[in-house]
This record gives sequence, C-alpha cells and structure tokens, in this order.
Amino acid sequence: MSSAPPATSPVSAVPVKQPPAADRVYSHIKQGVLDRHYQGGTLLTEGELAEAVGVSRTPVREALLKLEVEGLIKLYPKKGALVLAVSAQEISDVVETRLLVEEFAARKAVPASARLIARLEELVEEQRRLAEEGDLAAVAVTDRCFHAEIVRNAGNEILSKLYDQLRDRQLRMGVAVMEAHPERVETSIVEHAELLESIRAGDAEAAARCVRAHVSRVKVLIRGEAR
Repeated sequence: MSSAPPATSPVSAVPVKQPPAADRVYSHIKQGVLDRHYQGGTLLTEGELAEAVGVSRTPVREALLKLEVEGLIKLYPKKGALVLAVSAQEISDVVETRLLVEEFAARKAVPASARLIARLEELVEEQRRLAEEGDLAAVAVTDRCFHAEIVRNAGNEILSKLYDQLRDRQLRMGVAVMEAHPERVETSIVEHAELLESIRAGDAEAAARCVRAHVSRVKVLIRGEAR
C-alpha cells in the first residue's frame, strides 16, 4: 500500500498592515477638511476624533499638531482644534499663484502631444460623469488633475513642485465654490473643454486667455461677489 501524502498545513492569511495610528487620524481629519465635512469654524475634540478613527488620544494629538503646521486648524489647549476658514488673503494668494503658473504652462503646452490631448479629453469626460453623480469632492479632484496635467507638460520641474504645494488649498476652495454655486460645475466643464480646444488648435494665446478667465472667476465666486 502506498503511504498517504503528508498533511499540508493550512496557509495562514498574511495580516494587512495598517498605517500608523497618527497617519490614520491625519488622513481622516485632512480629508474631512478638504471635502468640507469639517467646515471652517468647526471645533474638533480629541475624544470625538479618537472615537471616529478608533485610536487613543495620543496619535490624535500628533496628527493635530501636523495639521496646525499646515495651516488647516488652530489648536486651543483643553478645548480642541478649530478648523480654519479660507481667508480672503489665502484666496487671493492662491489665485495669483495659479495664474502665474497656469498661464505660462498653457502657452508652453502648445504644440501639444497626442498623449496630453488624450489625457485632457479623458479628464473632461470623467468630470462630466462625476458631476452627474453629484460627487463634488471627486469633481474637485478631477478639476485639479486637469490643470495639473497641463502644468506637468510645461517641462519645468520647479514650477510643477510649486503647483503641487497648492493642491490642498485648491481642492478645498473648489468644493466650496461648487457647494455655493452648483451651476459652476457645468460651467467649469465647459471652460475646460474650451481650454482643451485652444490647446488642440495650437493657439497658445487663446489657451492663456482661457486659463485667466477660468481661474480668475474662482476668486470672485468664493468671495460671494457674484454668481
């Protein structure tokens, strides 16, 4: 008789390693601020945050300190953390920086590669789909990706890194604009399509004009000066 094959030991599941507790808290709060789940003026407490993420208070304190350095919150000892509203000065600074970078990038994008055109077409369609689903946070992310793609294709790494530093502020302002002015969602998509057509046509100056009109309008809308 042949001997039975040796029994095989069950394969143990490899546990999925979670990010450190402080990183999870940081991501939770930051995402909440950027998509305006935690709006400006909201007071966050360590206890509530610890319970929401399922951690102790120690990593919460660590995450809050990091977010304060980034300018998203203000810590008040024994009270909590206040989510800072977007200031008029911050809006002005972001818009001015975006115009400097994006107008230059729009001109440099011409003549555009087939790869850039295809990617911008894809992002416009994705933004339309997300808008139909009503996911404003995702629309803001796609909106930002559209502009970042043009900046990356300008071929200036220093400008690209500078632009990346605006990401969080752009996302937060973008969601704020769309919540206050729902009609802006469709208008923004139309303006993106116009910018894409200028780049496709090889008209650098028209592309720069599209950028200036598109970005400047954000400053007006978020201040509530016009609809």
